[in-house]
Amino acid sequence: MLETSARLLALLSLFQSRPDWTGGQLAERLGVTARTIRNDIERLRDLGYPVDATRGAAGSYRLGAGTKLPPLLLDDEEAVAVAIGLRAATGVGGIAESSVRALAKLEQVLPHRLRRQVLALHEATSRAPENLDTDAADPETDAALLTAIASAIRDGVQLRFDYAAAVEPAGDRPPSATAASPGRKLVEPYRLVAWRRRWYLVARDGDTGAWSAFRADLMTLRTPGGPAFVPTPLPGGDYTSFVLRNVAATGWKVHARVTVHASAERVLARINATVGIVEPVAADRCVLVTGADSLETLAAYLGMLGLDFQVVSPPELRTHVAALGHRYLRAAGAAES
Repeated sequence: MLETSARLLALLSLFQSRPDWTGGQLAERLGVTARTIRNDIERLRDLGYPVDATRGAAGSYRLGAGTKLPPLLLDDEEAVAVAIGLRAATGVGGIAESSVRALAKLEQVLPHRLRRQVLALHEATSRAPENLDTDAADPETDAALLTAIASAIRDGVQLRFDYAAAVEPAGDRPPSATAASPGRKLVEPYRLVAWRRRWYLVARDGDTGAWSAFRADLMTLRTPGGPAFVPTPLPGGDYTSFVLRNVAATGWKVHARVTVHASAERVLARINATVGIVEPVAADRCVLVTGADSLETLAAYLGMLGLDFQVVSPPELRTHVAALGHRYLRAAGAAES
């Protein structure tokens, strides 16, 4: 049987593994009586850890929110995963310093065998520079801002904020700004996406229903926040792809609409998330809304689809694709002769 102090730590670990436990379940897991469990619950409360209880046939215990952080008890796999994640987070602007502090605390208490696993993976991994596009400093995103946004997402309440215009360094490719316009915003927040050392919020305008991606470092939160909202699913459901596509679209100089003679699923399997939006039309036909920095680049990308297509717009792309077709036919004829 576990000693009292060890049993209290085991209780905290069980409460962190899942929210609700009945007294019988706790007694069975720890090999003690229900009375011992009740006494241990009181000891945890005396130590400042609030344990909430519900009475009745379906009664249970759960660890409530209190004024002190309980010991974070992790199994081996969890500890290694957190340490690796914290090492990766040291490259994210805005939370690098706090990530280093947290990693130092965790590695200090890791058993030697687990510390060796983390160190081996770190030493065996090469990390490319995060910023290759410009010599400008990466934007710093306040960790308190990210926490406030994440809390609004969790609680399902709207966000009020001022959004500033992005000033991109010359030659920044691909762009990091989004299509969102500057100004005062009231939106429904849904997801934070980290990409290229920047944080983006995917949100929906409750009045217009329009979805947007906002760069977090360009946001200044206003108080009070907005009211609660009923969540609306993002079309397609892929928040990361939405951000990549939204950011990429800001760098397009040529926008096109193309009918592809294949299913939407088949087209999606052949393109990157930044390429564009695929709209199903029929079982064997879909529309690809896409773009690029030139007609030449866009025509080349469409040819690489390996699928039959028709250019709906712009007319200049139709003309360019026709010219390419004639050129390729001439090239094939010359080879045959």
